[in-house]
Amino acid sequence: MRWIDDAVTVQDSVTSAQPTTGQILRDRFLAEMPALTLRLIRARGNSLRIGPIELLRFGRPSVTSSAVEWPIEGGMLVGSPGGRWRIAASDDQLVASVEGYRPMLPRQVYALTQLHVHHLLTRLFLLRLRGRVPEVGVPAPSKERMQAAAVDLALCFTLGRLFGRKPRLLLGIAAGYHIVCWSTSGQTLGGMVTRQRVVAIDGSRVSPLQATVRLAALPLSWALRRPVHDEFAGTKVIRNS
Repeated sequence: MRWIDDAVTVQDSVTSAQPTTGQILRDRFLAEMPALTLRLIRARGNSLRIGPIELLRFGRPSVTSSAVEWPIEGGMLVGSPGGRWRIAASDDQLVASVEGYRPMLPRQVYALTQLHVHHLLTRLFLLRLRGRVPEVGVPAPSKERMQAAAVDLALCFTLGRLFGRKPRLLLGIAAGYHIVCWSTSGQTLGGMVTRQRVVAIDGSRVSPLQATVRLAALPLSWALRRPVHDEFAGTKVIRNS
């Protein structure tokens, strides 16, 4: 992120080996946003909304063979019109950038709030656009994943007993432990024991917010008995080489 006067420029990227056209980039962005936000944010025309509230309004998109670009014209999150939202594909990367955007929020508040939401949604969108093919690494078998989870659960219960037996404390320890481990080395203690780690589907390190989404969706995976938390977070568990 960098600021010039009161305008901010932010960029996110993931690796990709799939050829993608500007038209696909245009169509997928507006189509994927509702799914990424559990239909909280919806696309209407060239704007993004929460219910009747227009968050961002874009102008007419400019589409090339490998990129799409929208001028930023208004919306509740815009301090003044100007700047652009651009998504581009190269030989080995998908890149999304906001350039010259003037947010409604003061700089420090924007950096602590809206910026983090932007990074999370943009990264999840780019990973979803990339897809899981070609795969990175060798997937860890379900049995080994369960063994790792058992080790981590035992560790968290042990730490909870040492520092008190309050349920909130135990949940806090478990959440902090998993988010920190997944977003640093990709390995919890259970992952080290079973030689596996969590990565983004493009092979990159999981971001802290991505790890938070993965953890929040974990109970749904237990209920459905399939790893939907990895689907939501754009992650996978691979064997550690």
